[in-house]
Amino acid sequence: MPTHSPPSRPHNVADWTARWAAIAGEQIALVDASRSLDYASLEERVARCAGMLAAAGIQRGDRVALLLGNRGAYVESVLAAARIGAIAVPVNARFTAREICILLDDCTPRLLLHEEHLADVAGSARRAAALPPQTLACPGDYERGLAEAVPISDSVPVAPDDPMLLLYTSGTTGVPKGALLPHRKTLYNSLNAQLFFDIRADDRVLVALPLFHSFGLCILTLPALYAGARVHLEPRFDANRVWETVSSEQITYLGAVPTQLDALLAALESGTSILDTRSLRFLFGAGAAVPVEQIRAFQAQGLVLKQGFGQTETSILYCLDDRDAVPKAGSVGLPVSHAEVRVVELRDLDGPTEHWRDTLAGETGEIVVRGPITMLGYWKRPEATAETLRGEWLRTGDLATRDSEGYVTLCGRARDLYISGGENVYPAEVEAVYAEHPQIGEIAVLGVPDERWGEVGHAYVVPRNPNEHLHDTDALRAWGRERLAAFKLPVRFLTLPSLPRTETGKVQKHRLAEA
Repeated sequence: MPTHSPPSRPHNVADWTARWAAIAGEQIALVDASRSLDYASLEERVARCAGMLAAAGIQRGDRVALLLGNRGAYVESVLAAARIGAIAVPVNARFTAREICILLDDCTPRLLLHEEHLADVAGSARRAAALPPQTLACPGDYERGLAEAVPISDSVPVAPDDPMLLLYTSGTTGVPKGALLPHRKTLYNSLNAQLFFDIRADDRVLVALPLFHSFGLCILTLPALYAGARVHLEPRFDANRVWETVSSEQITYLGAVPTQLDALLAALESGTSILDTRSLRFLFGAGAAVPVEQIRAFQAQGLVLKQGFGQTETSILYCLDDRDAVPKAGSVGLPVSHAEVRVVELRDLDGPTEHWRDTLAGETGEIVVRGPITMLGYWKRPEATAETLRGEWLRTGDLATRDSEGYVTLCGRARDLYISGGENVYPAEVEAVYAEHPQIGEIAVLGVPDERWGEVGHAYVVPRNPNEHLHDTDALRAWGRERLAAFKLPVRFLTLPSLPRTETGKVQKHRLAEA
């Protein structure tokens, strides 16, 4: 079993499968809808994938974009890219061709690996890209390429700060930002996960979250492989299917966002089938603090619910164990071990970091972090990087309070993103798209509470023609659906004569919420 201590030599994440193949090669590593792979077989496929990428001209530092669903090829290609020093770029499989093209133009990958059923959208994005990448369809082309490839078994040496992943998030400008994540971050995040989850080699981890998100890839899948555990990939989230898999495969833990927890609880309480959940050590929820009623409802079913909080740029920051779930309801927990996480006074943030002071209990501040779990910066975004990284410290933009025992409760976001069904939605991006609508003069989008999705978008629009009223929400959503993923679309459009603004021209969104 690996220890919780980091290695002293250069550490390539792709060594994990090679190590487990050598010491427990017959142990099952990865299960998807197509096959079950032991660690020896997974390592062979990673080595062949690395050889295939190298034969395609992929070199150290090159980007490999992944437009894939939850399948073994996703994990193989992430590790194979790391093995040769390249950078894997997960792409949201729900994106339109326009959105994908924006990412392709930003990170200029040498290769785009895509699902066969996404060939049309991948092809459209590629043709529109300034530097069109090579494309490879999965499973057909991918499997043929593996069969013909010369395996690469030895990982290139990497420094801790060598990049491994480029995970896209969005900023206040509406332009996607790629968080550049190094090998050290993946390692130390896995160490944090191993400590909190107590991951063992006999664990069976169910991943029904998409691998193009940090939660599915960096918090559930990669830490499990680091520990030599078994990963079960579900192609999509279906609450009944999840419980059936827990029962049939003796799953020991799984992760879910709040809307999925709601669906899982409803399916469990419906009692439509006989399920054996005794193997399940816990569920892990992230994305928002879990209501105490939901915690108690899972407890009534004999299930443990742990909680956590983090972001793409850092992965896990806070964890709340099940024993503290009820007495500390509403909190996201205590800081992880392998990082220094603080809540600092807001008035200090514009000054030198050495003068930053921690908030007193009950005071609102911003969460900041330093240590090996932080990103390197934003890809080709020096201004955004400088805004977020202040020396060794990363400003999360999340506002929180601490209690006298150090437990942290979130109380808002300095940046105005909202989370709908576990997906981050950045109003500036939606606003930029709808600003192109021929009937819209101005628009502002903000998230509002929703019982089902957690939050949904409301759009406040000023018609280009002052005498016009934009009341056809279905038509406006249909127009946006051609340009944005469905989860980003506002559910409601409200017409206003003007948007409230400050003297400097900034929209006062708090006043819109009162409209």
